[in-house]
This record gives sequence, C-alpha cells and structure tokens, in this order.
Amino acid sequence: MIAEGGLAALWLAAALSLLQLFLGIAALRPGGAHLLRVVRPLAVAQGLLAALAFLILIWLFLRTDLSVQLVAANSHSAKPWLYKFAGAWGNHEGSMLLWVTVLAVAGAAVALLERRLRQDTLIATLAAQAAIALGFYAFLLMASNPFTRLSPVPVEGNGLNPLLQDPGLAFHPPTLYFGYVGISIAFSFAVGALVTRDVGPAFARAMRPWILAAWVFLTIGIVAGSYWAYYELGWGGWWFWDPVENASLMPWLAATALLHSVTVLATRDGLRAWTVMLAVVAFSMSMIGTFLVRSGILTSVHAFAVDPQRGAFILALLILYIGGALALFGLRIGTVKEGSQFDMVSREGALVANNLLLTVILGIVFFGTLYPLAVEAVTGEKLSVGPPYFNTAAGPVALVLVAIMGAGALLRWRSDRVKALGNRILIPVLVAALAFAALLVFAPDAGMLPLLGLALAPGVAAASVAPLWKRNLRRTPIFIYGMVIAHLGIAVSMAGMASESAFTKETLVAASPGQIAHVGDFSVRFDSVEPIAGPNWTAVEGRLTARRGENGREFQLRPQARMFSSPPTPTSEAAITTHWDGQLYVALGEEDEQGRWQVRLWWKPFVTLIWFGGIMVALGGLLSLVGRLRRERKIAPRTDAGTRADPEAVSA
Repeated sequence: MIAEGGLAALWLAAALSLLQLFLGIAALRPGGAHLLRVVRPLAVAQGLLAALAFLILIWLFLRTDLSVQLVAANSHSAKPWLYKFAGAWGNHEGSMLLWVTVLAVAGAAVALLERRLRQDTLIATLAAQAAIALGFYAFLLMASNPFTRLSPVPVEGNGLNPLLQDPGLAFHPPTLYFGYVGISIAFSFAVGALVTRDVGPAFARAMRPWILAAWVFLTIGIVAGSYWAYYELGWGGWWFWDPVENASLMPWLAATALLHSVTVLATRDGLRAWTVMLAVVAFSMSMIGTFLVRSGILTSVHAFAVDPQRGAFILALLILYIGGALALFGLRIGTVKEGSQFDMVSREGALVANNLLLTVILGIVFFGTLYPLAVEAVTGEKLSVGPPYFNTAAGPVALVLVAIMGAGALLRWRSDRVKALGNRILIPVLVAALAFAALLVFAPDAGMLPLLGLALAPGVAAASVAPLWKRNLRRTPIFIYGMVIAHLGIAVSMAGMASESAFTKETLVAASPGQIAHVGDFSVRFDSVEPIAGPNWTAVEGRLTARRGENGREFQLRPQARMFSSPPTPTSEAAITTHWDGQLYVALGEEDEQGRWQVRLWWKPFVTLIWFGGIMVALGGLLSLVGRLRRERKIAPRTDAGTRADPEAVSA
C-alpha cells in the first residue's frame, strides 16, 4: 500500500493545484480578495503532498520494492544504498516527480514567505504557479506514473545506469532542479505582475531574492555537473557542448541576464518590459531543456526518456505556457510604463550591454543545440554541431561580455563621464596589457582566444575588487562583497578555461609492463593490470607509478575499466591527482592483440580554477542574497512596502 499512498498524495496535490488555480482566478475578481486566506494554505498543502509523494518514492527505492515497475527497471538489491537513494531521481519518472516537487515546494515557499508583493499580484502569482504545476501533475499521472505496479514481481531488478552510479547523482540533479525549476517562480511573478499591471520597482524587489536563490542553485548544479562529467566519463573534458549540458546552460544565461535586469528595475526603475520578457525567456529555456531531455529526440548519457509520446506531452505544455505568457505579454505590454531613463555611459548602460551579449550567447547556444534536430526532422540527415562551432562563435562574445562586466562595476548609476571611467579603469587595463605582453613572449603558441582570455582574466580580477577601494570594509554591505566575489569568480574560471585550452598536454600509448610514458613534465611508468571487484561490478585496474621531474616524489595512479552486469555496461574510472598548478589525468583503455594496454594521459594546467571560480560565483550570489535580505529587514520597519527604498540605491 506504500506505492498507492504515494499515488494518492500525487492525485491530491493535483486536485489542490486545480483548486488553487480556480480560487486564485476568483480572488482576482472584485470582492474576492478575502480568498487569499484560502489560496495560501492550499499552496502550502500542495507542496507538502508533492514532497510526501517524492519521499515515498525514495522509500520504495531504499527497500528495493520490485513490485513497483520503476524500482524494478532502475534498481537492484545489490546496489549500494546511496545509489538506491539517489536512484529515485536517476530515471525519467523519478526525475519528473522531483521536478514537480521542487515546483510545488517553491510555490509553498512563496505562499509562506512572500510579504512584499501587492496582495492581488501575489494571488495571481500563486495562480500562475498552480497552473504550471497542474500541467506537470497531469503529465505524471497520465503519461509517467512513478508508482505503477508490476505483476508478476521479478526476482531481481535491472539496476541503475552505471554512469549514474556515482555520489554526484546524490547532489547534482537536486541542486540543478532547484535552480532549473526555481526559475518558474520568476515566470509566475512576471505573469502575476502583468495580470495586475504591477510591473515596477516593488515587484522587482520582491522577485529578486527568488531569482537570485534559483540562480545560485543553478550555478552550483552546473559546476557540479561539469566536474562530475570530467571525472566520471573518463574522456578528459569538462564541457562537451552536449545538448543536455546546453539545456542547463541556456536557462543560466537567461537567468543571469534577468538577475542584472531586475537589479536595474529594483534600484533605478528601468528596463521594466525587458525584465518581464527575460523572466518569460528564462522559464522558456527551462521548459525547452525539459523537453530536450525527456522527449526522446536526444541520445545522451543525460537523456532519460525515449518515448516520443511523452515528448509530445511536454511540447504541448511548453506551447501552452510559453505561448500563453507571450500572448499575455503582447496584450499587456502597452500598460507597462517605460520607467526611468539613463545615459549609455552609466552602470545601467553596462548592464544593458551585458544583457544583450548574454542574449547573443544564448542565441548561439540555442541555434547550435536545436539546428541538428531541426535538420533531422525535415530532411532525415543527421548533423553534429560540436565544440568548434560553439567555441568559435560564443568565445569572442564571452570575452567582450567579461570585459564590459569588469568596466560596469566601476561606472556610476544614471550617468557617468568617459574620462572619469578611464581614470578608474586604468589599473585593470594596465594589468591586462602587461599580462598580454608577457604571454606573447613566453607562450606565443597558446592560440589567440586562450591568450586573450588569460590576459583579460587578471585585468577583470583587478576591476572586480576595485569597488572595495577606499571603502570602509567593516561597513561595506554584504551584497557588495557578493558582487565582488561573483565577478572575481568569473575571472578565475576564465583563467582556468583559457589555461586548460592553451597548455593541456596529451599522450596516448599502448603500454606494456615497465614501459614509461611522458606527459608535461611527468614520467609515468606502467606497472601492471590487476582484476578487482566492487559491490556490483568487476574491473581491471591499472597500476601506474608517476613522478614529476627527475627528483620528484613517486605517487601511484589506479585507473579502472569497470564492467557492470546489471545492466551490462562498461565504464571508465579515471585516476586524477591534483597539484598546485593543475591535474594529472589518466584513463585506462582496452587491451590489444599484443597484450598491451591503451593508456591516455593528460596534464591540465590550472584546470581546477574552472570549478573553484564557479564555486566563487555561487558564493557571491549567496552573499548577495543574504546581504539584501538583511538590509531589507532592517529598513522594513521604517518604510511602507510600496515606497521602500532599495538598499543598493541607499548605499550607492
């Protein structure tokens, strides 16, 4: 009866979302404001029921209840408990239940915590969130029921995709989904504000913490996913421009633009229509990502579903939600006031430029991701768009974007003078110029794009910390530190990407015992291959001894080639050692007819900066969120919600 309990909770949550939608619409009619007292509890109850259904699914996986079709198809009694636990969302139905749970819990959080929105706008926002949730409840209950029983009950389950049997599965999808689905809050806020004609600074200040929280989670999810792919897939890369990777990058790009746009609206009452449009675009990218991963039109280690009917269902939801929002936007755009004006040479102007460049990169990624699918749908011809296109098209735009980001933090609000900006940016420009000159001398073969990235990174880093210059650091608001750390993190990540692209060394050998290979300044001796066994896999493990330089200390490397029996799948487990200036990465291949083993070696200088910078970006976002909430809490008792001064405006 446990599975039936989960299904009942899901049905009840769907029914409550329907009721929440109808009451929300009724509450917007004249005399219906009192219904808010009902709509709020409904949103909370819906979130609790969705969470209960998801907890029940986890429990079914932990006890390996093979009478449930989803468990039998994706779990195994011999699987370690962590993968039983995380396996609950390592499949199509479970991941969709996680999707709708995050959606419902986010709606419940808005109902419980949000006190800054105008009452009618809050009602419209909760109604919009209920409408989104209702579609996904219908999808689960009609096309992807995670609690379907199986008869007869099999003796053993099929197991989980071995590529997903990694601790990364326990935290990467949930964090990604909190960000991915959390963007729906911004969408619902935008719909609510359009319905009630409430697009203004107060609406932006209310929306900003939610989009900031979603953006932080999405950043963590993408960074974690990048490192997971790096060490788990054994191919030596950290970003492949896989369509499913792009499916998470596109909402992040849109959310980053939205985050900056909503700041302009909250602090300077500008970019009203643009902010609402970006909220719609960000959620559209989230929906398109969901469609790509679960429609069955992609072949990827990340893609869950291969059922076109399910894809058609999600496509119908995408058209309904996005089409409806765009239609509403078209109808109400005339009622959205223009907002305050500003000069092009101003911080607002830099933020607009960054927004436009982020949109250009989003368009490049969007086109490169969907173009092969469109060509195949029309002509049947299979095309592949890979790193050469994305790097060539998006790389230069990203460099300009980062350069403007560094300069933007040094500009004043409303209006500034070019000469004054020149004085403030002099030191960062000199730092970048010196770095460029040094690289031309010591690394002339690095390639122009990586060379520009390496030169720009220290300049942007200098510009990022410049806002702290001459400030009383003890009295500086936390969100200013957040901005500085986030921008500094971008510079650090860019340095890591450029260094990895410019200086990576690779060696591929067919090795016999005793043979020594070289990569970078490392010498690696192939000692032997030994069979080993894990809890639900067997493997051959390479034994290698490495040394750096002539007199370096020896250390061991243990790359594995694993074989999982259920389902039968080979995987590669790379051996990675981290040094202060990079990572040595070793992957074991197959044995050839002469008894030699393929061994692939990489030396990746400063590759860890990529993820360290990503963590800094997320930390900066978190500090910004905490800082803004703290400042608003201090100001709230002194001001009315509708006239509250923005903390950033106060400090600027």
